[in-house]
Amino acid sequence: MNRAFLFLPLAIFIVMGVYFALGLREDPSAIPSQMIDRPLPAFDLAGIAEGEPGLSRADLDGRVALLNVFGSWCPPCEIEHPMLMQISRSGRVPIYGVNWRDAPGDGAAWLARNGNPYHRVGDDAAGNLAFELGITGAPETFLVDQQGRVRFHHVGIIDETVWRSILLPMIEALEAE
Repeated sequence: MNRAFLFLPLAIFIVMGVYFALGLREDPSAIPSQMIDRPLPAFDLAGIAEGEPGLSRADLDGRVALLNVFGSWCPPCEIEHPMLMQISRSGRVPIYGVNWRDAPGDGAAWLARNGNPYHRVGDDAAGNLAFELGITGAPETFLVDQQGRVRFHHVGIIDETVWRSILLPMIEALEAE
């Protein structure tokens, strides 16, 4: 009986090892989105600066678009920004911005310094829209179809590879529907 207790820690160690080994097979960057194939929630955000137009759900209706969540406080957003500028200059797809959890004026100043790739930008300082979208951090981007449904959710930086191998083919497929 005492010998069985001697092997108990070893058995626990083996079970934990198998559990963690199975977990290593999962992609930690793949965060499932609750929004896939659901319509965007209704929203109407104020502009990020005095006199700037805001952003509402209706602005995204009728065309394939990207909805990008960013913040001036977000280092990965700075890395992603040149790619968003390139996509915007190409005119391939409109990009709409949600300035998340920024102090008043910070998002507008950041865009003035770095360039503005967005058709419109809404201020989500309180994080209400981000909460409804299930945002876990910035940057995050949603691909929205002509009917306003979320078709893809990208967590993290959009780079050339993500644009060419994932987003652009999906945009072309949605436009062909």
